Amino acid sequence: MAALAWLLIPLIGAVFAAVWARWASHTRATGDGASLAGYERFRQAMQTEPADKTDTEPV
Repeated sequence: MAALAWLLIPLIGAVFAAVWARWASHTRATGDGASLAGYERFRQAMQTEPADKTDTEPV
């Protein structure tokens, strides 16, 4: 009976790991929309010219 208990420990651990991995991958995929929108705003800001092009020399 003790051998059966020792065999159940890794089995329970594997089931727990599979459930946790599925939960972790599911919740992480929901935030992509806001992240991609922020990246697109950043790209557009980097492609536009600055509003004022004053050439100031350091003194």
